[in-house]
Amino acid sequence: MTRQIKVKICGLRDPAHLAAAIDAGATYVGFNFFARSPRYVTPEGARALALQVPPGVAKVALTVDADDAALDALIQAVPLDMLQLHGRETPQRVAEVKQRFGLPVIKALGISGTEDLAAITDHQKTADQLLIDAKPPAGADLPGGNGLPFDWRLIAGRRWGVPWMLAGGLTPQNVAEAIALTGARQIDVSSGVESAPGVKDPELIRAFLATASLQ
Repeated sequence: MTRQIKVKICGLRDPAHLAAAIDAGATYVGFNFFARSPRYVTPEGARALALQVPPGVAKVALTVDADDAALDALIQAVPLDMLQLHGRETPQRVAEVKQRFGLPVIKALGISGTEDLAAITDHQKTADQLLIDAKPPAGADLPGGNGLPFDWRLIAGRRWGVPWMLAGGLTPQNVAEAIALTGARQIDVSSGVESAPGVKDPELIRAFLATASLQ
């Protein structure tokens, strides 16, 4: 069945959880290479997982302010389809990464108020896709995956020149409301399908995808 809503399950570390995401119909699977995250996976571990992903499911690397050397090593170790830049990368840096590595780039942007929307406009000029996430609270250790939504009304009815994903505090219980309010056609989830930080729950994965597919 072709799903109208595309879902990315991010922060996968376990073969069984990867299989659950693929079987449930995920369009993207994400591997987190931010060392301070409970979802961190080594390049070696990610390679083993990536080799199990069938054609048609995009393998995405989440990195945070990674330099060229780190990205070089990562791409050499893991067969990837896309890079997700989840740090403070400028539009210029996004363009550099695209040119150097030849992979599509998703730029993640944190939103908490209307003052954050200008960055979306700026980044759509260079990124292949945008990921609109909740801005992390002050003092947070993680740039994303904090399980917090933002005020979806901030982007209700807005459209940009490139595809975009909605992220931030999404769960099987609220994803239908989030899609209805924002008009998002792509959804990213990590902590919302976990039983503990960094531990995915196959039942929650299936419930999330089943709910999203009905929208």
